[in-house]
Amino acid sequence: MRRLAPLLALLALLPLPLAAQDQREETGSSEELPEDAFDVIELIPDEPPSWTPNNLVAPITGFFLGGGPGYWYDAREVEIRTTPPGAVLDLFYVRRNFQKRYEQADAPARVVLPSRIEATPHDSLRVRALLDGYRQREVRIPVRSRETSVMIDLAPLPNTLLAFSHTYFAGRGSLNFFTDEALTFRLQKSGNTLSVVLTETASTPDVRNAMQGSSSALVESVKGQQLGEDLVARIVLTPRADSDAFDTRSRQTRDPVRGLHLFALDLVPSDGGAAEIERARAVLARITSDAVGACALRFDASVHDQLEPAALARALTPSGAYTDKYLRAAMRRLGEISPGGAIPMRDGSRFDVSLPIELMAAASQPDQAVGYLALLRRFVAELEEPPYRRGVLRGLVAPELAPDRFDAILDAAEQAEAECAA
Repeated sequence: MRRLAPLLALLALLPLPLAAQDQREETGSSEELPEDAFDVIELIPDEPPSWTPNNLVAPITGFFLGGGPGYWYDAREVEIRTTPPGAVLDLFYVRRNFQKRYEQADAPARVVLPSRIEATPHDSLRVRALLDGYRQREVRIPVRSRETSVMIDLAPLPNTLLAFSHTYFAGRGSLNFFTDEALTFRLQKSGNTLSVVLTETASTPDVRNAMQGSSSALVESVKGQQLGEDLVARIVLTPRADSDAFDTRSRQTRDPVRGLHLFALDLVPSDGGAAEIERARAVLARITSDAVGACALRFDASVHDQLEPAALARALTPSGAYTDKYLRAAMRRLGEISPGGAIPMRDGSRFDVSLPIELMAAASQPDQAVGYLALLRRFVAELEEPPYRRGVLRGLVAPELAPDRFDAILDAAEQAEAECAA
């Protein structure tokens, strides 16, 4: 019986080459990459496993498994790729549920493993793939398997931050996050930094550019960072906002025009900001017709022509935001200081502000009102401090535009106005 035991063990191993061959064909990759495209990572434990009877019969069983003795004694290599490429790979060598080695690489990577004789049936390479905007995924590869190439397909995150805007006006601020699905979020406060964690949400380059440079009297800076499957917006508050004088409130609504979900984080004065509201009304009442004079209209037309029409209309049309009452008051004031007490429109029509229905008609298409952008510029200049004026105006007329792009638009419009005055 003892003499038959080795023979029976060899016969039991005979089906393995066919099964292993099928598995290799399924996991192989047809695309060839140059050698320098791979990160080469050695993932061999410092101590080999304990001796087993398999060490004794390995030279013989290697012939049945394919490759002769090299099947057991040659070092193993596994190529790991991801779709899309460029994911960060966490590589774990695990033996009997204990981590023996850990390395990190960028896909594609070639992982050097110990020979099969230096691994146990329980040894495995576990790969965790992480890529911004995609769900992380983990796969397990037995070290003794025949797999030489693994492709990891990554699925996009279920939600995307498609637009961001920061609006500040008359002592109150709002940070708006537009996503294609309803958000799940967490708020964390540490010192003067407020972190908004948008779970399972990715961002776009345009959104990150819009965040960079967003500042006001309440917000010092905004920075978006992808941490695994979560997007974190870190909002550094100014000393004025980081005090008991301001409350933080959140709300979620839906933008029916674009079909997007809106998560808004409002910075609201604890006393309601009555003094700032009265100050804004007084400033608006002081604006005269020179704010929309001939050369100011050159500035108005230049800004209007450089902005995307739908985005401009979306920013200026009342939408339930706290700035709506200021925009309506500014539209009325435009009619009061325009010739004939009527708001001129770009198609040549005019709306009499003394008639509520005509004022409502003008307010429904504010992007077409001639001189409206010039008046808002004067309104902001009289109300806000110089360092924040451009940012405040951007929050009113182009909140989703990157600050550097909006600055370029204003520079061109002011140049056109200066040439008119000259």
